[in-house]
Amino acid sequence: MKAYLNGIGWVTGTGCGMGSHGGDQVFANRPLPALARRDVFAEPNQRFGRMSDYAKLGLAALAFALRDAGLEAWSEKRPFGVVAGTRLGCLATDLDYQRTVLLEGGGLASPNLFAYTLANCFLGDAAIQFGLTGSLLAVNETGSAGLGAIAMALDQLALKEEPVVLAGVCDLAPPEPLASVAEFLPGAAFLVLAEAPGPRCYGSVTVAADGGIACNGTSVGSMAQLIDAALKHNGISQQAENTEEGTTC
Repeated sequence: MKAYLNGIGWVTGTGCGMGSHGGDQVFANRPLPALARRDVFAEPNQRFGRMSDYAKLGLAALAFALRDAGLEAWSEKRPFGVVAGTRLGCLATDLDYQRTVLLEGGGLASPNLFAYTLANCFLGDAAIQFGLTGSLLAVNETGSAGLGAIAMALDQLALKEEPVVLAGVCDLAPPEPLASVAEFLPGAAFLVLAEAPGPRCYGSVTVAADGGIACNGTSVGSMAQLIDAALKHNGISQQAENTEEGTTC
């Protein structure tokens, strides 16, 4: 299956960004930015303030990807799907919620945290925010490459039921006692994959001959490598200074 890559968005330790504005998106072993609504949306958004850190991270990266593809605004619901790969899911939220349960025999258990104790909860917020009616999946990534969600998205597009599928990864930094997990770099990045090229297209994403993932004919071993290959295809430097509103945080 060949898909066109029409949008890229990310939030990592190096900041927030979109493919069209360049910027340094490389996943790095740095603290993630503390996201506020104004970092993502210009207009008021009451739901965003109530979300968990994990949910904010995923929704922000999805917003930047759709914005990059020119698909953020909508007037009618759209059969777009999302596949979010994650290694730890909402574990940090689960632990925060459990701490509230331990207080006063559970009398102070937080209903707000409880609402985000599933790894796919933020996809519901994305569906509401962006009018998405396709399949919304959170899948466990067993490796550090983060390409499992891309392969699943390509399979979904091959079914011809959804013209657009967003695919990517979303993970907070590992909480204690997992903070020493090797080769784990926190952050979120999503790609807008479609059956037809959009106004801004970074080339194609396919299944490589070895069964892996290729971007513009080049096999890639991680999400970071895939985005790098896409930006280079369009002559966009990842190190370009980014000063656009909504892409710095």
